Amino acid sequence: MGPMPFLRQSIAATVLVTLTLSLQSAGMATLIHWGRARVEQDLHKLGLLRSAALVVQITHLIIVLHISQILLWACFFRRYCFPSWESAFYFSTTTYSTVGYGDLVLPTSWRLLGPIEATTGVLMCGLSAAFLFAIVTRLIENESQMGSALTKRRAFVA
Repeated sequence: MGPMPFLRQSIAATVLVTLTLSLQSAGMATLIHWGRARVEQDLHKLGLLRSAALVVQITHLIIVLHISQILLWACFFRRYCFPSWESAFYFSTTTYSTVGYGDLVLPTSWRLLGPIEATTGVLMCGLSAAFLFAIVTRLIENESQMGSALTKRRAFVA
């Protein structure tokens, strides 16, 4: 492979990674804003079921966010690498998630994009996992504080 195909792949990778990071950042910022608006004033009223429902909602939205990132890569692959949307989306999904069955491969002229999408997907999923961990930690701390306050109140009344 000469310098021109490598340069072309590098430029495409830079654009795709930048767009993926932008989608992830915008999506997480939106989730934070939505979560604050929805929860902050009623954090003390959440309880176990509402907390679980919130985690389910946020997880669904994160999955939609990742699917949008997969679609971004699939659009590129459909245009330059695969004859159908199904193939492009399937390849992008297995690559982003690092499943990588290997039944579809990129043409030689674009083969460096596969590992770059996989690395990007791992990082984006890691960011999402960290985000969910932070939310669950906050909900657990809130439940713990509410339990402590209730125990203190009961001790004071008794």
